[in-house]
Amino acid sequence: MTINAVVYSKNSCPYCDKIKQLFDMLEINYVSYVLDVDFDKQQFYKEFGEESTFPKVVFNDKLIGGCIETVRYLKENGYLT
Repeated sequence: MTINAVVYSKNSCPYCDKIKQLFDMLEINYVSYVLDVDFDKQQFYKEFGEESTFPKVVFNDKLIGGCIETVRYLKENGYLT
């Protein structure tokens, strides 16, 4: 199985859940890393910047951004019609 996306998320985040549900619906293979399970806030901020919010999505090794940016990316690249 080829992993197409990585989702950096946190528990109780509706935007994180929406992205994962969307990837499941579109049958996009992804790995989900969860705050305080797979990484801590310091690691997250070091990777994405102090002002970063959840989720952060990396798609095909390219940082896409959050929920809105990911949906836009999927539409622009033909995954969503």
